[in-house]
Order: sequence, then C-alpha cells, then structure tokens
Amino acid sequence: MAERLLLRLQSDNQFCWLNQAEDGRALAGSSVGLPSAQVLAAAKQIVVLVPSAQVLLTETATVTRQRNQLARAIPYALEDQLASPVEELHFALPEHITGAQIAVAVVARNVLQGWIDLLATHDIRADALVPDALALSATTGALLIESQQSLLRIGAQRALSCDTASLAEWLPVIAADTSPTIALEVFDFRAAPALDLGVPIANYHAQQRDPLRLLAQGLGATLPLNLLQGSYAAKHRQAPVQKLWRWVAMLAVATVVLALAHALIVQWRLQREANEIDLAQRALLHETFPALTRDDDPPGLMHSELNRLRGGAEIGGLLRLLSQIAPVLGSTTRITTKGVEFRNDTLEISLRTPDVPMLDSLRERLATQPGLKVEVTAANPNEAGVDGRLRISGAKP
Repeated sequence: MAERLLLRLQSDNQFCWLNQAEDGRALAGSSVGLPSAQVLAAAKQIVVLVPSAQVLLTETATVTRQRNQLARAIPYALEDQLASPVEELHFALPEHITGAQIAVAVVARNVLQGWIDLLATHDIRADALVPDALALSATTGALLIESQQSLLRIGAQRALSCDTASLAEWLPVIAADTSPTIALEVFDFRAAPALDLGVPIANYHAQQRDPLRLLAQGLGATLPLNLLQGSYAAKHRQAPVQKLWRWVAMLAVATVVLALAHALIVQWRLQREANEIDLAQRALLHETFPALTRDDDPPGLMHSELNRLRGGAEIGGLLRLLSQIAPVLGSTTRITTKGVEFRNDTLEISLRTPDVPMLDSLRERLATQPGLKVEVTAANPNEAGVDGRLRISGAKP
C-alpha cells in the first residue's frame, strides 16, 4: 500500500505523480496529469514538489537551537539579500536544527498561496510542499537537466534552479564558490547530446526518463523541508489529534477544578481546627485566670499574667520547660491538664490520666527530654481516673 502520494507541479502548472512506499521507494513509474479521487483518498501523505525557480534556497548561521526564535530572526538576518519586503515573503526552515548553518527557503506569499489555491481547485490538500531541487540526493552533488529548466543540489544545504540554456555559464561560477570541489552526478533527461558543463563530472547519465522517479529516490522517507509552516501549516491531517487534545484539555480543566475543590476543603478543615484551638486557648485562659475579662489574645495574656505573678521576673525558664513538654503532653488525648504552677524554676502540673501506669509512663517520657528531672508528687485514683501531679525542673539555658 502507498504511504505517500508524490506530485510534481511544473512551471507550466502541469502535474505528474507516483506512489511511494514507506521507505521512499517509488512503487511504479510516474503518471502524467492528476491522480484520481480514489488515489488521493488512499494516500496517507500527500507531498507536492513545487518549482524551485520561484523559491530562493539559501542558508544562514544558526544563531540559536530554538526553532521559534530562529523563525523570528531569520527574515531580518536575510533582509539585505532580498528584493522584496520581508512582510511579503514566507520563510521556511527544516524541522530539525543541526549544524552551524541552516537551510532556508524563501517564497513570495502570493506565489505560495497561488499553489495552495491551484491544488484546492483539484481537491488536493497537501501535507507538504517541497522545492523540487531539494528532492535531489543530498549525499553527492546532483544535477538534473531538463529541456527548459535544470535543478542542482550540492550537499544538504545548497540547492537551486536555473535555465538549461544558461547552465554552462552558471555552473563554473557555482563550482568556484564550492569548497571542496564536488564532482557532479548528472542526469540528463533531454534527447539532445550531452552538454559540456565545464565542471568536474562523476557520471553523466544521458537520455534519462522519468525525472519524478529520480526525485522520489532522492527525497526518501524524510522530507528535507516543508514550505507549509506557520500560518500555512496543513491542518486537515491534524483534526484527530486536535480532537484528542481537546479531550486532554477538558481532563486538565476537570483536574484543576477538583484540585481547587480539595484545597478549599482542606482550608476549611484547617480553619475549623484553628478555631477550635483558639476556643480551647480562651477556655484555658479563663479557667487559669478567672479574673481576666479579656480573651482577645490568649497567649499574650497568659504571658502577661504569668509575668505579673512572678513580679515581672523573666519567665524564660517556664517557656523553655513548656516548649520541651508540650509535644509529649499533646501526643495523646487521654491526658487532661488541670493546672500549672511555676516557682523557683520548677513546674508543677496537675493532670488526670486513666490510670497510674499511664501517669508513670508520662513521667518516663518526660524524663527522656534533655536536662529534665521529673517526679510524681501525687497520684489519687478516683472514678474518673487518676488525679496526678508532676514536678518538673531543668531546661536551664
């Protein structure tokens, strides 16, 4: 089955075509005219070779590996070499940027649009438009000679088209500008005698037939350059992919919405827990200092009252003790703190535990904190559990 339908649009707007296999091999000789609707529908890819005589094939320095940046910079880098304003021209680059020099194809926008419109009148929607000179083999210097026009390609970057009548004049000039000198592989499709070209010739293949088959062989499976880029990029083959991307976009939006909803729920839960902690702080403040009428800043008020009770003395020792024991006391909900008293660098804590072993376990855990000395000073069992009292000292700076 044909992987690619290759058409050649000649300078007189006539067509010829052939089918290519996946590896670029021509499945048969070329046919003059246009392919049938069935052939067009069966093709997985449609590539049209357009006249290189209407395309400037040049090269310029690769100033960056970013293709988008190159596409913006190249028109102005080549502006001095162009006869028309850059706004009237279309610039095409290879798909992959390699090497210090990059090939550039420049074509007038009205010419390119004319080719697209001509193909559309025949119900042909091309996937790629390639200058025909770039379909010659890039591995060696190649020259295709036809009765009116000739195509020349020298290496991967340089290709051009010129009148066959002027070929003998132009080739020595081009060869002199080529280093190292390349011996050309010449394919002459004229019925006339061989030309004296005035340049090194590797092989001269006279009276050849089917130039499109030769171009198909040189084109291979990978296209060297596609003029349909930017605003001219082929879109009809992208429709299934675009539909898939729409589904991906919808899933992405749904994911963002769910993530936002989850974040709002987490924020609501954290706010609720913060409110509960604030209420607990206020309750503890009123329980510890019933005479206080304010509760707008429980930590600050607690600090002030403790400082007042100690006659304004430094309570750094208390804070250090509390910072050490707080993680232990807060690690379980089975212990209830009933009161605290700090005097002479010693902290007395009244609390309630379910049983005596729990009280003793709490003492042992607190005693493992660096610098703390902990002892049980009271343990009174009752119906609600055990009312105990711990004496904690240490945590000095």
